[in-house]
Amino acid sequence: MTDLKYGDVSVRMDGHVALVEIHRPPHNYFDAQLIQDLAEAFEAMDSDHDCRAIVLASEGKSFCAGANFNAARAKRGGKEQTPPQSTQDATAAETNDEVASTTSRLYQNAVRLFACAKPAVAAIQGAAIGGGFGLALVADFRIVSPDARFGANFVKLGIHPGFGLTYTLPRIIGIQRASLMFYTGRRITGEEAVAWGLGDMLAAPDRLREDAMKLARGAHSAISVASFIASSRRRSGAANISPSPHATASSPVMRRPV
Repeated sequence: MTDLKYGDVSVRMDGHVALVEIHRPPHNYFDAQLIQDLAEAFEAMDSDHDCRAIVLASEGKSFCAGANFNAARAKRGGKEQTPPQSTQDATAAETNDEVASTTSRLYQNAVRLFACAKPAVAAIQGAAIGGGFGLALVADFRIVSPDARFGANFVKLGIHPGFGLTYTLPRIIGIQRASLMFYTGRRITGEEAVAWGLGDMLAAPDRLREDAMKLARGAHSAISVASFIASSRRRSGAANISPSPHATASSPVMRRPV
């Protein structure tokens, strides 16, 4: 199988393991298009009989430092424009509709990620913040470097936790610790993540990708059946949480509160 490309996402097969890599260095901020590209890559590997496990990785300093809030600004050529007062109300309404549409599209594609049945391992370096934290929890296992940082910073932005975190995080680290992260915005390191059960193994930065591939090879052989059952149950729960068609960036899109 030749290497595949889905926008800023590449797929490379190494034996029976697919390396799915995000290419938006250095911090790999996501938007609706990137999540759609990831969903298409995951679904392609899920239906490929030669693929038995997936490694999710990112190029650059950070795994995924969160959402790209400058996407709309970039569409305007990188310049903030102040329209005349007579057009501001109409512009605001149009912007709200665009945000709702983009958010709905993002979560529809996030559900596609959670619906993938193949065992998945995430290799996490640097920041996994906000929605990037949620993306890390799509995987069944996480190999983390000591410099990894996990944070649910939504409370600092005044918005509801996104990307299914209120469903996935308590099931991994427990309600008490999840609540601590949600209500304070506290960030934890790679070492703390392993101690809390959020990370499964700690790896030096130069061994991160190698150790993730090694675990993925084990996931599709020695523990393939158990992993499939566990991931299917957890992911099917997250995948069955449908976003509201009228969701906005501040609404509880994944409706499973802690």
